[in-house]
Amino acid sequence: MTKPLSMKAAVLENYGAPFRLTSIARPLPQSGQVLVRVMASGVNPLDLKIRSGDGQHARHPLPAILGIDLAGVVDAVGPDITGFRVGDEVYGMTGGVGGVQGSLAEYAAVDARLLALKPSHFSMREAAALPLVFTTAWEGLIDRAHLSAGQTVLVQGGAGGVGSMAIQIARAFDATVFATDSAARASVIEQLRATPIDYAKMQVEDYVAAYTAGRGFDVVYDTAGGASLDASFKAVSRFGHVVSSLGWGTHALAPLSFRAGTYSGVFTLLPLLTGDGKAHHGDILREATRLAEMGMIKPLMDTHCFGLDDVDAAHELVGSEQAQGKVVVSIQH
Repeated sequence: MTKPLSMKAAVLENYGAPFRLTSIARPLPQSGQVLVRVMASGVNPLDLKIRSGDGQHARHPLPAILGIDLAGVVDAVGPDITGFRVGDEVYGMTGGVGGVQGSLAEYAAVDARLLALKPSHFSMREAAALPLVFTTAWEGLIDRAHLSAGQTVLVQGGAGGVGSMAIQIARAFDATVFATDSAARASVIEQLRATPIDYAKMQVEDYVAAYTAGRGFDVVYDTAGGASLDASFKAVSRFGHVVSSLGWGTHALAPLSFRAGTYSGVFTLLPLLTGDGKAHHGDILREATRLAEMGMIKPLMDTHCFGLDDVDAAHELVGSEQAQGKVVVSIQH
């Protein structure tokens, strides 16, 4: 059977505008790439920023096909590919930023270094929910903070996408985990086997006293920025480490310095934008697959179903902050 030469895609023609479902040429895998038949595309708050044109750190020239996270099946491989075969079920961050085609299309030609075999028992939707949030959490906890067993970890914003992954990774490394969020999301944090802290009711000094006897937490992962990052500098222990995936704003470093603590930022898009570190993204996802198949991580999933013809509605749900877990667009069945 002759393979189709075209594909459907949700194309963004103007920043902030609705997506247009159209038919465009199907890409061909070049050197170092595999052609993936996209089954599912994860939607992140970052995708909404890219769509609106906000943030110089995440620009995408128009017209564009957005979508950073992908899960699908290898349809063809480039001439020099040895790590993947046709029919492999894979997942990873593919593009959707920096001029590289994203996952809101039926096919994508993806740099093979960014991909890994998906967890065998995960659905395509579950796999598409993982790449950005897991990679961001892993880079902070493992690559930057060098988390080890027995340490105490505080996750700021523990019920969110990155926060929930950070909790699960920390638990997998035998850390004792605490997480701030609203009272309404405490049950999510408890289900992940962390101790919830209601940031609206407890000041940082109070929960440091209550849960660490005033010592502070060995590692603090901030996912919210702003006041949350300022609180993190006060919550960390002496010689501890603060890491943030959202380090916007102006911050006083004195509280951190007085504890002889250290700070790291996480910018997960860097390999997609510069090419540096792509192979490490693949390595991280192989760790995700290993932990998933051990039953140690699982994404929080929103139950709404969206297809290529209603990507706008999927983005609207993410923007409303009413989603109960990760929103995923099903591309093909």
